[in-house]
Amino acid sequence: MKYKTKMQVERFTEILSKWEGVECITLNEAALSDTLDPYFALILDVFCSGAIPKADERCRLYGDDVAAFESAGQSEKDRFLIGDIPVRLEFKKTAKINELVDIACSNQESLWLIKDAGTYGFYRLANCDIVFSRSNWIHDVRKKLENTGGQFWNEMRNAVQSKMEHFLSDLGAACFQNDKFHYLIASAGFIKTACLTLFCINKRFEPSHRAYFKQVSELPTLPESFAAEFQTFLDTSTEADLDSRFYLAKLIAQKIVML
Repeated sequence: MKYKTKMQVERFTEILSKWEGVECITLNEAALSDTLDPYFALILDVFCSGAIPKADERCRLYGDDVAAFESAGQSEKDRFLIGDIPVRLEFKKTAKINELVDIACSNQESLWLIKDAGTYGFYRLANCDIVFSRSNWIHDVRKKLENTGGQFWNEMRNAVQSKMEHFLSDLGAACFQNDKFHYLIASAGFIKTACLTLFCINKRFEPSHRAYFKQVSELPTLPESFAAEFQTFLDTSTEADLDSRFYLAKLIAQKIVML
């Protein structure tokens, strides 16, 4: 982490931790890269067990050098700039987090409530750096997430694998019609859901989209020749026609389903 990023993390941690309603603050991995990286952002997840100041008051408390402030999603996210550093503060209620974690870990009948949301929220809970903690709440949550059972992963796999097969069907239709626009849309959906299925098979929470390729390639359980075939499918610089790409996608999907 760059020094000026570290200074801003400490600055906002000090401000936010003074609010009684703030239970825990975690730092997203997007802040660990160089500030010149186009993906860079200082993102803090702020978990709240009580009331916090209103948006206008929060903006004032952040400091006089805050620029382009906006609060979105019913004041659930504050976005602004500090110089050239983009800052995002995401406020999350601990009661809601507890509910979702309990569903994942012990309330299997309610899994349908979180299937569409995916597991990225759990990934952030389990992996982001803790920069402030008022109690053991975040540690208790992480301990629970370590014990997500087989039924959870099977249910999540079934949901995303079904979507993968749907996008594969769309790919085939786009190839038949030589519809390059629809092919691009279906291709993106297929890539994402294929990765999601593999994360579920390996009982891993999904990372941010930026980290998909690297982390999926390092999973312990993968189809034979997956890395090479997936890389070939992703390589748009080759002259392979749509039919050849669809055949490769179908081969990848069949191997994933067989795992």
